[in-house]
Amino acid sequence: MVTDDVLLKTDEMAWTPLVEGIGYKLLYSSSETGRWTVLLNCEKGSSFAKHKHFGPGEYYVISGRMEYRAGCAVTGDYGYEPLGAVHDHTFFAEDTILHFTNYGPVLFIDDDDNVLSVLDHKLLEDLAEAA
Repeated sequence: MVTDDVLLKTDEMAWTPLVEGIGYKLLYSSSETGRWTVLLNCEKGSSFAKHKHFGPGEYYVISGRMEYRAGCAVTGDYGYEPLGAVHDHTFFAEDTILHFTNYGPVLFIDDDDNVLSVLDHKLLEDLAEAA
């Protein structure tokens, strides 16, 4: 449980690899609610595979361009992704930095909706700690 103010010097934090071409900085994580907030650094041409949100998500594009189910989000755009949203493919057409919060896990799934992996607060904490 967080009982004190949090101040992170994000410019001093290293990027933690998540998937090929995408790294993150963990800004906040809650085992109580499952909420997690990250900065995502997505290289041009990188992408996220098909996934389903088991918690709603919000993002703000700090810089760059992201193409996905809802359309094309560019610098300055905000988006909300509802509980249960499925994204077949999320593609970064140029170097992109996103501020992203999800209120629960994201399940990466195959074409038959079988779960391949789970992205949640615990995985993000573990990867950041190991890096």
